[in-house]
Amino acid sequence: MASIELKNVSVLFPIYDSSTRSLKNRILPAGLGGRIGSSDGHASVVQALTDVNLKFEHGDRVGLVGHNGAGKTTLLRLLAGLYEPCMGEAIIQGHIAPLFDISLGMDPEATGYDNIFLRGLFLGLTHKEVMARLDDIAAFTDLGEFLNLPIRTYSAGMRMRLAFAVSTSIKPDILLLDEGIGAGDAAFMEKAEKRLAGFTAQAGIIVLASHSDGLIRKMCNTAILMNRGQIVATGEVETILKLYNDKIRAASQMADLEAQEEMANAQLTLDLSPSLAETAAPAGADNLAP
Repeated sequence: MASIELKNVSVLFPIYDSSTRSLKNRILPAGLGGRIGSSDGHASVVQALTDVNLKFEHGDRVGLVGHNGAGKTTLLRLLAGLYEPCMGEAIIQGHIAPLFDISLGMDPEATGYDNIFLRGLFLGLTHKEVMARLDDIAAFTDLGEFLNLPIRTYSAGMRMRLAFAVSTSIKPDILLLDEGIGAGDAAFMEKAEKRLAGFTAQAGIIVLASHSDGLIRKMCNTAILMNRGQIVATGEVETILKLYNDKIRAASQMADLEAQEEMANAQLTLDLSPSLAETAAPAGADNLAP
């Protein structure tokens, strides 16, 4: 049975620059009362996730809501095993299918057929399992003889078709999605949407990060609001979407007020400019001969 549990999980990204790599700058501060930055010698870190606690069970369809940089994609990458928690514990049970970067693990110099195996192995399939799916994947792509060519010769839409066909050929326990999936032209999209509907129905848990309220409503039965790498609120989809949209409106109104204040201050400066010029003029300047 699929399950996800995060206990006090934090993810940090150290920022290295020339000052932190300098031997002189790492030795001298030791005699001056301590190092600037964290205790491990890094000048600074980006705290991508902070003290995240959550638990998902079989049947959960979770929407991640928040502005760009809120930590949604970082959380997906953590769940996929691409990032390790710096603090806390991540307990994940079940076969994971990450669809937030469906071209990950593909080689532009290899053929389409070779990349079916590469992507399949990346998703956790064995060579035998990929072989069993090979004909179905090839037929679904509609790429024909192009599958014998290096994928660097493909258009972006052709590469997306190939990656989508491989990624949706498995039966995942946990499905991770980032926004919607574009998979080529309109004719192929119709076929892709039908396949994706069946694919998502098989998943025990779905975690979707999206800016689309409609997509969240369509696919999810619960939602999480994130901000600056932290979980702000968890609850029913409509409740979380309303909370998020209210925050957006409040931030927009504040930005409008600040813009109006800046314009008013700028206008005041322009209005005062002639008086300031007169004040700055030398005494008796009007009596000077030309």
